[in-house]
Amino acid sequence: MAKRSRSIYLVAFLLFVGGLGYMIWSGVSQNGVYFLNVSEALAMESKSLQSARLFGTVAKDEIFRPSDGLGATFKLQDANNTDQFIQVSYKGVVPDTFDVGSEVIIEGSFQQNQFVAKTLMTKCPSKYQKENREKNNIKNG
Repeated sequence: MAKRSRSIYLVAFLLFVGGLGYMIWSGVSQNGVYFLNVSEALAMESKSLQSARLFGTVAKDEIFRPSDGLGATFKLQDANNTDQFIQVSYKGVVPDTFDVGSEVIIEGSFQQNQFVAKTLMTKCPSKYQKENREKNNIKNG
């Protein structure tokens, strides 16, 4: 009887370890994306960037928005090397703080000489962070 209960515990332990290993492997393989600035992305082959997260600044060129208001097409400019940019196409809800000069983070892939973004996030401008710090200091002080 003791031998049978040990084998049940051994099988349960192996199933647990196998399931945990599979979850870790699948999470790492699906979420493994490059996090690059524009100049680093331009230096790589577009074939190797099937999944990437880019950051930069929305260039001063015009931002094109479809008539339904969802999405935008714009140029993402490298923050340090302002003469390098990538054409970006995004379909979805655009954040309120998205505008020329905004720092953005996009995630997607290169398709037909442009970056097709699945997600678009704007970084919170430092003026809001400073205002929040000042409000917190007044409340706490």
